[in-house]
Amino acid sequence: MTNTASTLRTAVPLDELIAATRELRIGGRWERATRLLDSAEATDPRSRARLALSAAEVALESDWFGGTALARPRLAAAEEFVEVLVESLDGKLADEAHSDIGWDLDFLRLRHGYLGQVRVDGAFRARPDDKDPDALDALRTHAERLRGGAPDDVRRGWAEMYLGLVADNLFAERDLAPGHYEAALRAGEAGEAGATGEAGGSHDSGDDLLVREALRHLGDHDHDHGDHARARERWSRATELGARAGTVPGTLSQQLLLAVLARDAGDEARAVALVGEIARWAGAIGAVTIETQARGFLAGVDPTAAPAAAESGS
Repeated sequence: MTNTASTLRTAVPLDELIAATRELRIGGRWERATRLLDSAEATDPRSRARLALSAAEVALESDWFGGTALARPRLAAAEEFVEVLVESLDGKLADEAHSDIGWDLDFLRLRHGYLGQVRVDGAFRARPDDKDPDALDALRTHAERLRGGAPDDVRRGWAEMYLGLVADNLFAERDLAPGHYEAALRAGEAGEAGATGEAGGSHDSGDDLLVREALRHLGDHDHDHGDHARARERWSRATELGARAGTVPGTLSQQLLLAVLARDAGDEARAVALVGEIARWAGAIGAVTIETQARGFLAGVDPTAAPAAAESGS
């Protein structure tokens, strides 16, 4: 692996490069991560596929938190590189490559499709109202296929996580979603050693992010049921795990939920002070979706309200 951004050529191990760009990605440094990946030159099909997959994941998270529209062409490019990789291999090696990298690419497709259904015209739009039921069914089938074909428990946990999100935010099946989140939580907490995606990174961080995501949404259900103590326990742990994993936008969005609990407890001054800082941080790193949520909170909007009553993020 060589960095070709200047006349100085530097050899960098691929795993280290991808790990570095992953940390930039989850830290909200999407432009820097993209430039680093685009400046790299690989010589073999697997390395090229891994770089393209990492770039697609960076673009997708930029779209989610930064409100951009970069993922579609990056996903198309990743598909081409993965096809070249599989074609370059024979028999068992091709099957293994497709099971591993192919699953990760298909998971990014699922995430992109989900984003397209919950973010409409720049705003969060949950529930099945005014949406193509066939498209929603296809997303659920997609997630079920990923769960069934996952090459390890952690990936299976991520598929479960999205089955829960689809149930919660696209089908309004609030009673069905927690079972998927619980399955995702178990997978994240158990975590097989080394079981992360090509664009993943370290095992610990990958598991932390899955556990964080599951706790975040389980806490939302606790809050809806009036169990604020349980919600605080889960949301506080999710905040800690997100910070440990290095996800700056994710940690800010999680702190917003803790502000909701402060407001629920009647401590409006504390809630407003915290969310004011969240809005400033989010704006500074270009996380426009979180900044919008934070400013909505300051204006009196409850980001945890039922989808029919208010907009929220996942």
